[in-house]
Amino acid sequence: MKPLKSLARGLVAAAVLIGLSAAVQARSVDEIKKDGKINVATEGQFAPFNYFQGAKLTGFEIEVAEAMAAKMGLKIEWKALSFDALLTGLRQDRWDMVIASHGITEERAKAVTFTDPHYCSGGVIIAKDAGIRTAKDLAGKVIAVQTGTSYLENVKKVAAVKEIKNFPQDTDARAALVSGRVDAWVTDKFVALNSLKAAPDAGMKMGDFLFIERIASAVAKGNTGLAAEINKALAAIQADGSYATISKKWFGEDIRCK
Repeated sequence: MKPLKSLARGLVAAAVLIGLSAAVQARSVDEIKKDGKINVATEGQFAPFNYFQGAKLTGFEIEVAEAMAAKMGLKIEWKALSFDALLTGLRQDRWDMVIASHGITEERAKAVTFTDPHYCSGGVIIAKDAGIRTAKDLAGKVIAVQTGTSYLENVKKVAAVKEIKNFPQDTDARAALVSGRVDAWVTDKFVALNSLKAAPDAGMKMGDFLFIERIASAVAKGNTGLAAEINKALAAIQADGSYATISKKWFGEDIRCK
């Protein structure tokens, strides 16, 4: 009888696990609309895309998300936390959507469902030495990048890099370059332009693109209904001119993917 009891206990345990996994599910579009608000997570440390001015979240992505939510008839409840925790929390259904300059990659797409891209950009090389401009120039150099980013993954592909230093925030990676602890910093093109403008005496110079990428918000894997609604809202703000207004406010140009 003991084997049968063990089997029964195993079946009960499996049923409990199945029940738990079924109970923890991403909210559907209908559930979100009934609630009247959508829970959106971002980093809040990536100017000019998402960052804090005092206690207020602001930036290009914050305004784009607010405009999309308005088209969906929703209010946003914002969450801000470290970049490397954002997609993990999404997989745990702790929020409905993430918008934090995530480049669409094959690896990330295995874990989450991406929406249509809300801008296109890429990783650029920033250095104080004018001789460091291209991927080839990174050979033998120490490079600063933010942990968990596509910048890190692409720097790993560069041959003969001496060392890659990871930092929890992109601002830490920038500070490492300014203080001379690294030879170069790889970050988003528009973040780099913002940093050069904000600190013209820091001696930073922008080099070439290391890679180009499409940047999108993300929802839980398989939550295609919510992704479709977000895509419709993005298309609507691009069609009515509000996206262009927001983009030109922050960058002086329309940065949608062409």
